[in-house]
Amino acid sequence: MYTFSSKLKTFSFILMIVGILGIGYGFLTTPKNIKEVEEMLAASSHGEHHTEAVTHVANTHETKPVAEHKEVVAHENDSLTKVVSHSVGVKEDSLANKEEVAVNLAMVDKIEKEDESKLADVKAHKEHEAHLEHVLHQLQNKPWAAFYVACIFFLLISMGVLAFYAIQQVAQAGWSPVLFRVMQGITAYLPIGSVIFFIFLVLCGMHFNHLFIWMDPEVVAHDKLIRNKSGYLNFPFWIIRAAIFLIGWNLYRYFSRKNCLAQDESNDNSFYKKNFKMSAAFLVFFIVTESIMSWDWIMSIDPHWFSTLFGWYVFASFFVSGITTICMITLYLKSKGYLENVNNSHIHDLAKFMFGISVFWTYLWFSQFMLIWYANIPEEVTYFITRIEDYGITFWGAVVMNFIFPILILINTDFKRISWVLVMAGTVILLGHYIDFFNMIMPSTVGDQWFIGIPEISSLLFFLGLFIFIVFTALTKAPLLPKRNPFIEESKHFHY
Repeated sequence: MYTFSSKLKTFSFILMIVGILGIGYGFLTTPKNIKEVEEMLAASSHGEHHTEAVTHVANTHETKPVAEHKEVVAHENDSLTKVVSHSVGVKEDSLANKEEVAVNLAMVDKIEKEDESKLADVKAHKEHEAHLEHVLHQLQNKPWAAFYVACIFFLLISMGVLAFYAIQQVAQAGWSPVLFRVMQGITAYLPIGSVIFFIFLVLCGMHFNHLFIWMDPEVVAHDKLIRNKSGYLNFPFWIIRAAIFLIGWNLYRYFSRKNCLAQDESNDNSFYKKNFKMSAAFLVFFIVTESIMSWDWIMSIDPHWFSTLFGWYVFASFFVSGITTICMITLYLKSKGYLENVNNSHIHDLAKFMFGISVFWTYLWFSQFMLIWYANIPEEVTYFITRIEDYGITFWGAVVMNFIFPILILINTDFKRISWVLVMAGTVILLGHYIDFFNMIMPSTVGDQWFIGIPEISSLLFFLGLFIFIVFTALTKAPLLPKRNPFIEESKHFHY
């Protein structure tokens, strides 16, 4: 039986405490009104950019109150012009009257110029307030979005491990049963992670934040495209779908572990057969719900954009993250003297999956990027323009961390068996895919007001600490070796 190290447990509590403090700090320091936003922008390096943006908007847009003011000014000018014209028509032969008309015309011209100046000031003021309101929403979204990225990332890591576990069951793989307890320990995070995530979604529906703009009635009322999607993108249907997905995934996780433990005490393979059938059904359910989940929880943050590859792209990201987590925890347990039946061939196979799914992720990344960029459809290419221009470091950094680095390291067969190399590669892959989720969520929620600061780091630390505590606590609940799995002997003596 595994014993949870007191040092590791203390470390997990420290991470959670530091994370909670940082998350609280992020919410407390969020600006509360546009006056605070204006002061922040004036004091920041973005002040000049902000002023230019306001000026540009003021010159190219017109608000309703400004338009009404313009009509009033035009009406007054028209009336004055009629008076002058009448004066010209009645007394145009008189030199004195001609001089009077000239004065009146000059007066009209002066009034028109003054009114145009006032009109421009009103327009600039209105657009300035609209811009500040927009930036206020972005800055208020920042701690929420940081929390959301970390929350969904760790939830989907456990989902990736659960999918990998189900695949091993259905494939009747002979190499992996010695790793089943590690996989089950990681998926123990799923129930707690699901509860936290579902509560967060409910808070979104209660308008505690502006992450999902299609939940705002005013936005929907003025946006035809979002309004046309309201039959699908509406909060009641959306939250019901989320409940079905989370409950379905957790039910499989609960019963598959229960059957696996019962198989240890059984005299036949009945529980193993139940798990086989259950896993086959779950994979069908998973592949459908995973795609819809990616549309609902990530793609709908930017409801004007869509990609037919998006479900597979998200899957590849959290699937390789889950496999990497299995490898990292296995290496840790091996270093502490556990999992004596896990040999270098098992580690080698996990590393092969890390390498292969990294290539698969890159294939999907390039396919999505290349097709949209080449087609150059404005509604689609805007997604990448925003990320390249405002998130260039993280956008291209994710490609380096999730493709170039794994390829250079894990393509070597010998490196797939060296623990410190795999820990280094695994750390980069996990951070790279966290950045990948960051790139998917942040641009549509905080725009160019992003920065990896206290809210982002604290959210990551909190969920990392929670993940470590739950996973390693679960590992203490059962023996690390399944005793009665039909393939356990083959797995013990597996050699590549």
